[in-house]
Amino acid sequence: MKFKDYYETLGVARDASADEIKKAYKKLAHKYHPDISKDPDGEEKFKEVNEAYKTLKDPELRKAYDQLGRHNPGEQFRPPPGWEQYAQGAGFTGAHGGAGGFGGGGFGAGGFEGAGFEDIDLSELFAQMGRQRSAHAGRGHTGSQNFQAPGQDFEVTAHISLDEAARGTTLALNLEMPEYDAQGQLHRVPQEFKARIPKGATHGQKMRLPGKGGKGFNGGPNGDLYLNIALHPHPLFRADGHDLFLDLPVTPWEAALGAEIDVPTLDSTVRMKIPAGTPAGRKLRLGGRGLPKPKEGAGDLYVIVQVATPTELSDTEKALYQQLAEASTFNPRGHFVAEAHRHA
Repeated sequence: MKFKDYYETLGVARDASADEIKKAYKKLAHKYHPDISKDPDGEEKFKEVNEAYKTLKDPELRKAYDQLGRHNPGEQFRPPPGWEQYAQGAGFTGAHGGAGGFGGGGFGAGGFEGAGFEDIDLSELFAQMGRQRSAHAGRGHTGSQNFQAPGQDFEVTAHISLDEAARGTTLALNLEMPEYDAQGQLHRVPQEFKARIPKGATHGQKMRLPGKGGKGFNGGPNGDLYLNIALHPHPLFRADGHDLFLDLPVTPWEAALGAEIDVPTLDSTVRMKIPAGTPAGRKLRLGGRGLPKPKEGAGDLYVIVQVATPTELSDTEKALYQQLAEASTFNPRGHFVAEAHRHA
C-alpha cells in the first residue's frame, strides 16, 4: 500500500487545528481550481487537495489516518491489523488477512508476514471507512466502535520429536510479535508463553492458540496464533499420520526359515514372528503400535522386511554358502530366461 501524506499535501503541521486545515484547504482549492489555475497539473493537484481535506476534516477519519504513522509519500507500508475489513468492504480483491491471511508465511525472531494491501488506493480506503462509520452511526453505533478491529492471525512452525508427539509436550515459545504504538509506529515486541501440544499430534497438523496473535486495533480483540506441527526425523521410525513405518533388517536364513525377532516400538519392544519364505519388502503390521489418536486408539506400526546380506564372511561361512549354492535349485531370475525365449 502506498502512503499519501495528507498533511504535506495541505501544507500544514500534523498537530494543525481544524481551522488551520480548513484555511489551508480553501487557499489551495482556489489556487488549483480547474477554472482558475494555469498550472498544467492543476486539476490533479486539485483532486489531491480535496482528497486530503476529505479525510483530515473528519475527526474520526483523521484519528484513524494518524494511526498509520509517519511514512514518506509513495512509500510502501503495511496498515495496522484490522484494516483489511475496510479494504474488503470496498471491494479490493487484492487485500487479504485475518485467519486466511498468512498463506504459508511465518515469523520468528527475524521477521513476520501479514496482510498485503499493495493494490489499495488510500483515499478509497478512507472513503469506505467513512461510509461504514455513517452506516454504524445510523444504527446507533458510535464512530469509535466502528474502528475497533481484531488483530491479525499469525502462524509459526513448532518443531517436536516423535516421542513428544506420542506423549504430548509443552513448548516454551519466545516470539517477536508486531505491534503498533500510540503513534501508529510498528515495533516488534518480545512475547513469551507456553503452548501445550497434546499427545498424538501429527506432522502438518495446525493448532490454534486463541488470542496469542497480533494485538487488536483500537481496542479490538487480539488475533490468534497457529502452530504448524513439524516432526523431527527419527532414527528408526517414519510417520504418516498416526501410522509408523520401520525398516526391519533380517538375515537371509531368518527370511528363508522364519524366525521370531524383537521389534522396537515407541514405548517398548515386542516379539514378532517372521513367516518362513518372507521376501524382501514384505510389509507386516503391528496393530495399535503407532501414534496415539486424539480421542481413543492409536495408529499401526508397519514393519518393512529388509533382507541384509553379510559383507564379511569367515572361511566356515563361505564354505556353508558354497554348499548352499551347489545344493539349491532356487533361481530368482528364472523369469528372465522365459521372457527371453518368448521374444526369440
